Amino acid sequence: MKNKLLNRLKRVIFASLSLLICSSLFSFKGIIAKKNNLNDTITNSFKLRTVIIDAGHGVKPENAPPGHYSRGANGSFSNERNVTLAIALKLQQAIEKDVNGVKAVLTRTTEEDVSFERRAEIANQNKGNLFISIHCNSLPDRVVRERVGTKRGKAVYRSARVADRSGKGALMLVYGLHRSREEQNAIKNNQIGEDAGLDGEGLDPNDPLVIILTDAYMRKFRKQSVKMANLISDEIVHTDGRRSEGLREQGIYVLCHSAMPSVLVETGYINNPDDEEYLNSDAGQTEIVNSIVRAILKYRSQIEQSTAN
Repeated sequence: MKNKLLNRLKRVIFASLSLLICSSLFSFKGIIAKKNNLNDTITNSFKLRTVIIDAGHGVKPENAPPGHYSRGANGSFSNERNVTLAIALKLQQAIEKDVNGVKAVLTRTTEEDVSFERRAEIANQNKGNLFISIHCNSLPDRVVRERVGTKRGKAVYRSARVADRSGKGALMLVYGLHRSREEQNAIKNNQIGEDAGLDGEGLDPNDPLVIILTDAYMRKFRKQSVKMANLISDEIVHTDGRRSEGLREQGIYVLCHSAMPSVLVETGYINNPDDEEYLNSDAGQTEIVNSIVRAILKYRSQIEQSTAN
């Protein structure tokens, strides 16, 4: 059965719709007002209890279940999958030590990879309030034309691939809006299903209440994802003195399939010699972790304060 809040909201909506039918009038103004009231109800219910920490990539295990896997990028002496796991483990310890009352759940704890699908599933099953995916960036090789000789008085060229090590600094990613349909489904099946006390598959996607709730949660999660991404970026730049490329949208599977505010943190360019040294050092990893923890504390304070007012 749906909880008391949803039943009350549904009675209000359908009572209003009945009045509209009886009077043969359809008022968009009334529907917008109800959506705004519902947005307020959803926004005023935030409490940070569980952070999901996603260590990107890994080594695909033998007999791995079906799904999408990725080994990640390589530097000159290290691998992305090892760096992300090291940072994720440190981040879990720091959150549970320094962020009171918050549990940190890892999507993987060993070098073995976990499919994109399973990562999102872990996040949703653990009822995460915030999803942070840790990665390392890398630029593809550049194709250049180089002169190799002369033939019949004309220069002869060939194409060659050279490493592009110009990338430097951090980058924050949030899910691209072109994948909104997947985000809607994740919210419906996990968040709305939980609120209603039903399996998400048992919900009617055409139910006006489901549509309004899904829209309200999407707006809330989008706003909070951007807020968290900007807070991490600011800490990296203003506290650590590192470069950040800011915030971008990208069609990342785990971000749009996790029914919660979600950010992917590209901690640095592993194919840049300076960044690679930094990412593999204990001091560099600790600095990254501390920046994320400070951002989480600010995020919780700002969100919980705004919902309390």
